[in-house]
Amino acid sequence: MRRLFPVTDQTPARSQDGADREWSLDELADAYAYPALAADGHWLRANMVSTLDGAAQHEGRSQPISGETDMRIFGTLRALADVVVVGAETVRQEGYRPARAREAFAARREAAGQGPAPAIAVVTASMDLDFSLPLFTSPLVPTLVVTGAAAPSDRVAGAEAAGAEVVVAGEGAAVDAARAVRELAARGLRRQLTEGGPRLLGQFVAADVLDELCLTISPTLTAGGAQRIAGGPSVTVPHRLAPACVLEEAGFLFTSYRRI
Repeated sequence: MRRLFPVTDQTPARSQDGADREWSLDELADAYAYPALAADGHWLRANMVSTLDGAAQHEGRSQPISGETDMRIFGTLRALADVVVVGAETVRQEGYRPARAREAFAARREAAGQGPAPAIAVVTASMDLDFSLPLFTSPLVPTLVVTGAAAPSDRVAGAEAAGAEVVVAGEGAAVDAARAVRELAARGLRRQLTEGGPRLLGQFVAADVLDELCLTISPTLTAGGAQRIAGGPSVTVPHRLAPACVLEEAGFLFTSYRRI
């Protein structure tokens, strides 16, 4: 892996030689470290992958356009987060399972005051989820279900019976994206990572609560009508982000852009 653009944070990756080699997990964790947060602060980063022609998925899933190093970064970003925020449709399509504890990051998480693994927070208005899946019945950290106050009461009861914590972040059935960020932060989940899908990321963009985008650019073309990384209504004024880091490996570009 080669660095093409320097990290602008205070904690750059330790390797500065630009060597085309596999980086260690510690080096990746240093490169993607969250910024220092104020006592009441939070930071929402997104991790997404896109083809050269803008597709966020191929045949409904992101795995076909990903790669080995992309998955290493995927795991590293999860290991740095307090919570992984994901939309219900992505949970269904990608077959989400609970986050696991990883020995390689155990000391780093303990030093940061984090538990052994991040929680998974599923954002859903309909509560159309299978609460018998391991994501709800056997997570290392209880899964959260983020929904609106008008969510179906029987589905709320089903989630709670399965051991999930239900977080209300909206007055109606829909979830208020900005409130979801605040509600999670209020529970001590301040280092936040969203893995989409495109509809959820679009809601975070529209609410102007996204602090960082980690975007893998896959050296592939798919054509077709696949979604972009962010969907939904467009914003009135495009949001400008500043580049923080660009890495390259096997033709993939691993970029990070942060709020200006």
